[in-house]
Amino acid sequence: MGAAGDMLAGALVSLLSKEEQESFIKMINNIGVDGVKVSISDDAKCGIVGKHFKVEIDGVEEHSHDVHEHEHHHEHGQEHGHHHEHHHHGTGPFPKELEAVAEKLDCPNDIQKVYELLAEAEAKVHGKDISEIHFHEVGMKDALIDIASVVYLMNKLKVDKVVVSPVNVGFGKVKCAHGILPVPAPATAELVKGIPTYAGRFEGELLTPTGAALLKYYADEFSYQPLMNVIKCGYGTGNKNFESANVVKAVLGEVTDELISENVIELNCNVDDMSAEDMAYATKALIENGAKDAFVTPVIMKKGRSGMLLTVLCSAIDKERFVSLIFKHTSTIGIRVKETERIILNRHEETVHTKLGDVRVKYSEGYGVKREKPEFEDLRKLAEENNISVAEARKIFYDIYKA
Repeated sequence: MGAAGDMLAGALVSLLSKEEQESFIKMINNIGVDGVKVSISDDAKCGIVGKHFKVEIDGVEEHSHDVHEHEHHHEHGQEHGHHHEHHHHGTGPFPKELEAVAEKLDCPNDIQKVYELLAEAEAKVHGKDISEIHFHEVGMKDALIDIASVVYLMNKLKVDKVVVSPVNVGFGKVKCAHGILPVPAPATAELVKGIPTYAGRFEGELLTPTGAALLKYYADEFSYQPLMNVIKCGYGTGNKNFESANVVKAVLGEVTDELISENVIELNCNVDDMSAEDMAYATKALIENGAKDAFVTPVIMKKGRSGMLLTVLCSAIDKERFVSLIFKHTSTIGIRVKETERIILNRHEETVHTKLGDVRVKYSEGYGVKREKPEFEDLRKLAEENNISVAEARKIFYDIYKA
């Protein structure tokens, strides 16, 4: 199915122990948002028991509906009409409680960045500056609680990588203050650019702007479940009932040495009529759009002409998107496609504090090897700021790192 803020919160809280769940609910109910009460309860959808994440505002849990029912205001459990009246809550698009909530949860940047994604999408849709945007997703207390809860739970779970499967956005129409609009609603459609989505067979709004913004912010990759040892599964339920379970499923797992492999799509094309500068730009664009890797190999083509072989690695779900990007950014008229296996080392990143500043360190290990490498851009920045060479900055880093 799709996703909404409360469903994501319900799925994530399901991954906690009972004691941790109780502690979380107690904490979230005391973060200083007036009139808000949060609770979780067991809820079954098509025989699957998950957690219903319930947010009440002044004693009322509000549900919105699609155009076939009646207009409403909130985003909960995939029953969300988009009521775009301009409610003013706080400065610009941010609710007045945001700063206090973020400080109590010790995650100010994450919450604000999710709100910025929402505000940027609405600003683009309405042709306005982001400072002029005041809309229900960004202003309402229940949306703030949904976002704050997901952010807090993601930080608590401390996952190294988030993979999101293709998202069901639904189809049909939603009734808004501006009129009747197609599903996905304009802000949602803006947020899911670059994200693999599908309409499915159930009519209605299945992906809300808040759900889309949270997925976009946290996803490291949009693909199917990777190879991993599953530790725990959690389900967050929506309010509507369908023939299929209306749930968001969260799977927590670990990757081991034996499982660090994945099937990827390899895209290749030969080019002999582009400059090196143009190809460098194309490669950079592919990487920035999420390619797992993109590189160029010098080759000799027919009639002895020198050329370049562009190779791009991506997930199967992203194949069509990268085919389009390659045609867009290169002069090729054909692309070869093959599926291949990629074996990788387990990787993570940490920050090391030095007297000159912070340096990110990339670690990789597995199959009997262990490596670490300081981020060059951080060393370059330290060198420029302290008027020293990169070699000197690297030496200072290693002196501290090995001490």
